[in-house]
Order: sequence, then structure tokens, then C-alpha cells
Amino acid sequence: MTRQKESKVAQLIAKGVRIACPQSIEIGPEVDVDRISGNDVTIYAGCRIFGDATLILKGATIGHEAPATIKNCQIGPGVELKGGLFEDAVFLAKAKAGSGSHVRKASIFEEQASIAHTVGTKHTILFPFVTLGSLINFCDCLMAGGTGRQNHSEVGSSYVHFNFTPNQDKATASLIGDVPKGVMLNQPPIFLGGQGGLVGPCRLAYGTTVAAGTIVRRDELRPGRLLYGGAQKAGNLTYQPGRYRNERRVITNNIIYIANLIALGQWYLQVRTQFTSESFPESLLAGLKEKVNLAISERLNRLEALCHKIQEATDIQVQKSAAIRRPSAALQQKKELVACWSRVHNLLDQRRSETGDTDNRDVFLEKIHKGIKKSGPDYIAVIQGLPPSDAVIGTQWLQGIVDAVVNEALNVIPSFK
Repeated sequence: MTRQKESKVAQLIAKGVRIACPQSIEIGPEVDVDRISGNDVTIYAGCRIFGDATLILKGATIGHEAPATIKNCQIGPGVELKGGLFEDAVFLAKAKAGSGSHVRKASIFEEQASIAHTVGTKHTILFPFVTLGSLINFCDCLMAGGTGRQNHSEVGSSYVHFNFTPNQDKATASLIGDVPKGVMLNQPPIFLGGQGGLVGPCRLAYGTTVAAGTIVRRDELRPGRLLYGGAQKAGNLTYQPGRYRNERRVITNNIIYIANLIALGQWYLQVRTQFTSESFPESLLAGLKEKVNLAISERLNRLEALCHKIQEATDIQVQKSAAIRRPSAALQQKKELVACWSRVHNLLDQRRSETGDTDNRDVFLEKIHKGIKKSGPDYIAVIQGLPPSDAVIGTQWLQGIVDAVVNEALNVIPSFK
């Protein structure tokens, strides 16, 4: 054990961090021990902690079931990370992750969100109370819904969000619920049954229930629907990757997803900021803001990569069509999309700070301020304590952001209007 390593561990123990087996713990030299609370934090044997951005607040428990590796994560109070890899992610109060977790870049677990053992996430955002079972791959999606631990959105065990296409692109982020209504913590839960899957990019409304074993391939925007289905009909067809169909739906769903992320960024910037306290410090809030910006950049990059692939495929089709017949309407639409993409990209990038209707925003922020004066900076209590009419004002503000971004982006592409 190096002196530097001994010094880091010794400093944490001196602060009051419970470390039962100090010789088994590895702490990177870049780790700032001042960002690790000494108040009831427990680090079990075999854990490794890296990254100068790592933050661990009071009552957190690391590695209770298996060794855990933490790198540049912001970990809120009472969080339990029971084992696995946790990198460039944020966990708010009382979030939980079971052993074998693989939680990677730009994952956000809001208050009391949880995953069981052996779950993989990346660019995944779980709103409060959302629960994922075991043996799940759930990257590139946002999930909301539910009103508490007894009434929460859930994903059954052995579920897969299919986020990689045969054409080798990842413009596949799925919106399960949404931001404008989801942040109000008053929506019916969404249930995705085990041994099933969701083919991204997809959108599902609140109150959707998907039966176990069902693969969802289409949007369902009507609330309160039961989706079920058996095995796909068998087939054996000639197939050649590289052909793009239904790109209008794919592009539109991606733009809607990005617009929701922009709305979430404003929620963090305008609303969450009012809840800063000892248990929700600026350093934890900064982690949220950073991860949303990373998520927006990821979606823009993935969408741009898809458009380049569509351009390559379109160029080949245009050459073939020129020798045979006039280009079809579908091919013309692809050409138009490619021609307009740089303008769409720039617009979405510039709209990261879209504020929406400031009148609705200011009225809503005043409601939040009054709630905090009454109940203190308890985020869940204040949001759930909003009268329905006040929650509607907040939803209208955020939905205005989404609509403004989506409409402006789609208007750039004439055939998408």
C-alpha cells in the first residue's frame, strides 16, 4: 500500500467514514476527500473510488453485496450502491442499485429510483420511484410515471431496450412517459412486463401496461392501454442492411426526445435550484445539469451519424434510380432530410437553453417558492403537495418548451411539416 493511498483512506476514517477493511480499498490520488461525507457513510471491502468529480453524501452505502467501482459519480444521501461499476452517473436521495450493476455515462437515478441485480444502463434517466427488476439492459431511454414507492413505474426482469439497429446506428432513444407531466409526480405508472423488449426509438404514454413476453415495436400515445403479443411470425427473406425506411418517425421521435431533455434541463436549472440544501448541495445539482447536457450531445451525435448513413444510402439509390426511372417520393424525402440536417442540428444545439413561456414559468416558480417556505426544501413533498391547478401551470410551461423546439426543428424539413 502506498503512502498516498494510506493517506486517503486514513483521512476518510478520520472523518468518520466506516471502512471495515481499509487495506482492501483503493482510492485514486485525484479523489477529493472533502467531497466524501463522514456522516454515516459506509464503504465495504474491495471497493475502488476514482475521479476528481466524485461526490458521496451522508448515509451512502457502497459495496454491501459485492465490490463496487465508483468513478466520477455524484451520490446523494442514503443511496445504496450494492456492487458493480458506476461511472459518470448521478444518484439522488435513497436511490438503489443491486450487485452486478453496470451504470455508465449520463445515467440519472432520481429520488428512490432503483434497479435490482445485474442491470445495465447508459444515458438512462429514471424519474423518482421508477424501478427496474433484474437482468435488464436499459440504455438510452427516459422513464417516468408513478406517485410513490407503492405506485411506481416498473420494468420486469430480463427486459431489453433494443438500442442498436442492424444498420449499426443508435438513434434509438425511447421516451417512456415524458418530462412535462412526469416531473409533477402525479401520473399513472407504466409497466413493462418481464421477458420482453422495447425497440427504440419508441414513445409510450402514461398508464401503458405491456404484458410479459411482448416486444413493443410501435409508439403507443393513448393512455391506459394494454399491449400484448406472442412470438413473431416466422420468416426467411432476402435482406440487405443499409436500407432505411420510416426515417420520418425515427427522426421525429429523436427530436421529441431531445426537446424533452431540454425541458428537463430547464427543470433542473429553474426548479431544482430552489431545493439546494445540505442534502442537495450545488455539487449534486451540477452533476444533474452536466448529465443532461451530455445526454443532449449524445442524441445529437447519434442522430447526425444516422443522417450521414442515410445520405450514403441515398446517394447509391439516386444513382440507381437515375439509370432506371425518376426518384420515388420516399427517395426525394430522404434527399430533403439530408439537405436540411445541418440546419436542424444547429437549431437543436442552439435551443439547449430554451426557456419557453416565461410568464407560466414565473408563476410556477412562485408556487414552488411558497411550497418550500411551507414544507422546507423537501423536493418530493413540495412537488406532490402542489394543487393540480399549479401542476398544470408547470406542465404547460415545460410542454411549451418541447413544442417550440419540436415545431421549429420539423419546420426546417418541408416534407415533415
